[in-house]
Amino acid sequence: MGDGRLFSGRQWLRVVVTGGGTGGHVYPALSITEALTEELVAKGNGNEARHTAVDFLYVGGRNGLEEGIVSHAGLKFKAVSSGAVRGKTPWQAIAAVWRVGQGYAQSKRIIEAYCPAVVLATGGYVCVPVVLAARAQGVPVVVCLPDVEPGWAVWLISRLAKYIAVSTEEARRHLPAKKVVVTGYPARSSLGKLSRSEGRRVFGLDEGSPVVLVLGGSRGARSINDAVVGALPSLLTQAQVIHVCGTGELSRVRGQIGDLPPELRARYVLRPYLEDDLDAAFTSADLCVSRAGASVLGEYPIFGLPSVLVPYPFAGAPQERNADFMVRAGAAVKLADRELHRLAPLVEEILRDRARLSDMALHCKKLARPEAATSVAALLRKCAEQKGILD
Repeated sequence: MGDGRLFSGRQWLRVVVTGGGTGGHVYPALSITEALTEELVAKGNGNEARHTAVDFLYVGGRNGLEEGIVSHAGLKFKAVSSGAVRGKTPWQAIAAVWRVGQGYAQSKRIIEAYCPAVVLATGGYVCVPVVLAARAQGVPVVVCLPDVEPGWAVWLISRLAKYIAVSTEEARRHLPAKKVVVTGYPARSSLGKLSRSEGRRVFGLDEGSPVVLVLGGSRGARSINDAVVGALPSLLTQAQVIHVCGTGELSRVRGQIGDLPPELRARYVLRPYLEDDLDAAFTSADLCVSRAGASVLGEYPIFGLPSVLVPYPFAGAPQERNADFMVRAGAAVKLADRELHRLAPLVEEILRDRARLSDMALHCKKLARPEAATSVAALLRKCAEQKGILD
């Protein structure tokens, strides 16, 4: 039944999903699986006697953050070995290639046992062995590039893809153009459901003062955390702050804010990570300070959320290009990591200029592509139809 044959009066569609390393590779994948399920299961496929059931298997890296995220979402998970080659020393690269070979053998066994109709890959080096194994067995691949510019792994596997879904038109020039479909960034459907007042109540914030949201990413961003903590005595006189510092940074940041006066401490919310309250944080905020991972392209536009983007200096081109795209659109200001000493005056300057803030919000909102996940899901369904698995 695994390849789509009939079972108990139903058609079954099995999909392998792969992507990892950061939440920016995992969350778009989950958005797409949700959209495909909604299309084929909740709405049906136009044939009541052969209603489609969808089954997903997520293949991620060993000891990666993706396993926890995926398990929380209720998907099955299997881990394979892999490793980054680019930017490594010769000995590190050799070891990484060996791990990729191990991951290929592991992925081959998984795909042989699971019999997917299609593979969805969203980036991260764990995708490489999975996609290689899929193509060796004739399974079509849909690659989803969340960023403006592909990293090495996506650049490589895109050569093996049937379709490449991209967030922006600018991405086309980096990839096999005939395979590219511009869908937008597949943002989470759970976002954008709350009003501003509802969001602020979640964090105990008042509605009369602006809110700055600081996102350090799933792993935390030490340089941003340090800059924000240093700015708090001044910044909290002008705004309330939701500071998401990362799970690995929580105890260190807590130790640094102990001297805040009670009246300022009441305007400050510290969280290690946001899962269920992310929607509340976004809808509460007037301005966001964050890295420039791929989510800025799709999640910030849902809320029309202006931002100060600080690209991670060791992430290579993707974060720089994401930030540049948002700046050109008029939705963000870019600040280099080495210039974080300028963060406090820059944020305060933007907050004081309400016309500028409103203009940035308007330009950001124009970038929203709420149909993106559904568009990528349609490519997965198309692959299954071309194989004769779906009617």
